[in-house]
Amino acid sequence: MNLKELRDIIQIIQEADIDELEIEREGVRIRIKKRPGESSRLSQSIPTVPVVPAPIQPSISTSVPQTPETQSVSAPVPPQAKTEGKELVSVISPMVGTFYRTPGPDADPYVELGSIVKKGQVVCIVEAMKLMNEIESEVDGKIVKILIENGQPVEYGQVLFQVEPTQNV
Repeated sequence: MNLKELRDIIQIIQEADIDELEIEREGVRIRIKKRPGESSRLSQSIPTVPVVPAPIQPSISTSVPQTPETQSVSAPVPPQAKTEGKELVSVISPMVGTFYRTPGPDADPYVELGSIVKKGQVVCIVEAMKLMNEIESEVDGKIVKILIENGQPVEYGQVLFQVEPTQNV
């Protein structure tokens, strides 16, 4: 099952009157379940996608203390937020997986705080089911917040970065 199929299934679940779905294909079992009490708010519900195969072992281990900024988000965060009168655009994880700021253990991070990014530029990797998925910026701008530490697990819909868009003149 590829990422597009998984996204399509999630979209169908969000739009349908289904609270839970389990699929098994080629030895991989995926269970998608809406959060309790959200079936009446389909447009705001975000299903969780637990993956059952062998646990993914990150190649980089860090021992970062959990803070409110690095813990998983229990409720969806709006894709845009305002700070100091400026509208920010959030880079959101499209899947459950492990967040990596670098392409490899000895490599420099894709972006740092204050980095200028272009639309379509890779800003991080989310590893899911042993596949490295490059996450790209959706806007030209400046990285103003990095909300996840390297090697930390991320949820579907979790905000990874916040970007202050630059104005195209």
